Order: sequence, then structure tokens, then C-alpha cells
Amino acid sequence: MSTKSSEYMYGTTIRMSAERAKEARKEADRLAVEVWNYRMLGYKGPAQPSPTLGDALNAGYLYLEVRCLGCDTHQTVALDVVRRPKATPIHELERYMRCKDCSQVRGYAYKRRHLVALRQRKISASDPPSTWWPGER
Repeated sequence: MSTKSSEYMYGTTIRMSAERAKEARKEADRLAVEVWNYRMLGYKGPAQPSPTLGDALNAGYLYLEVRCLGCDTHQTVALDVVRRPKATPIHELERYMRCKDCSQVRGYAYKRRHLVALRQRKISASDPPSTWWPGER
């Protein structure tokens, strides 16, 4: 059999299977991120195990919402600019989070940040910060 006939016979099947596999990976990543968000918002953790940076980006969650325990502010961090390998779990980013306002007041790097949830959009007036369930504790 020649290469051209093999391409004719199997090319469409290969492309369709690859597309289905891509969609299945995206759905699995989305579900993993949703489970982590429910655990973080419902129980305030534990943050481990968490999805990886690559999983969150593949699922369409481009931002990580963090909360400063010192001044109680919520901020979002863009995951596509984080300089870590895509295989890095989200919970490992917590130790690098610093509150700029608290650090300026104290005069040293203030690291008391808490991971809240992964988000698809930044915090804005139309998309407020996440709240703990049931209600704010």
C-alpha cells in the first residue's frame, strides 16, 4: 500500500480522534479545577492536591484569586505570566505571594496570603471577589 492511500484511509480518523482527545483533556482539566474551587470555597482548603498551571490554563481559568490575611484584600494573579513550569501545582504558588500594601507598611516582605479560587476573569465591579460558603466566615 502506498503512503497516499494510507493517508486517504486513516487521515480523517486520526484527525477526528485527536480532536476528541483534545476535548476530553479540556473537559477533564475543567472538572479538576471546579473540584478544587469547590473544596477551597466550601472548606477553605486543603489546597493540596491542586491542578497544575497547565491544567488551569487549558481549562480557561486564567487568574488565581488570593486574599491577604493582614489587610483582608482580594487580588487576582494572571497565571499566563507566572514564571514557573506548567507542571507546577497551584498550591506551590502560595509561598511566593506577597501583599504589596502590607509589605510597605511593615518594611519587609509580608507573605501571609491565602489561595481562594481559580477564576476565568479578573476581579471587577461586575465580577466581585469570591465568598466562602456558607457565607463569609
